[in-house]
Amino acid sequence: MPLQRRVPKFGFKNINRIEYKAVNLDTLQELLTDKKIKKELNFETMVELRLIHKNDRVKVLGRGKLDSPIKVSAHKFSATAKAAIEAAGGETVIL
Repeated sequence: MPLQRRVPKFGFKNINRIEYKAVNLDTLQELLTDKKIKKELNFETMVELRLIHKNDRVKVLGRGKLDSPIKVSAHKFSATAKAAIEAAGGETVIL
């Protein structure tokens, strides 16, 4: 019997999976302290700063702390990131 029939198949490839590019809160705070952004971070600004590519989807994750209020636009937010942004006085906008 040929080898490809003797060896079992593994896994499953989901064709409907959506890949997100992760951006953490500590990255946002670093951009604020370096004065690369002021009060708003939108999709176009993230592309200009080379955090993401123009065809990526963005998810903001909650690693790190945020000290300044900022308005962030992204495709998804984790619960901890959304709570941290709103606790700092910022706003979250889902694209």
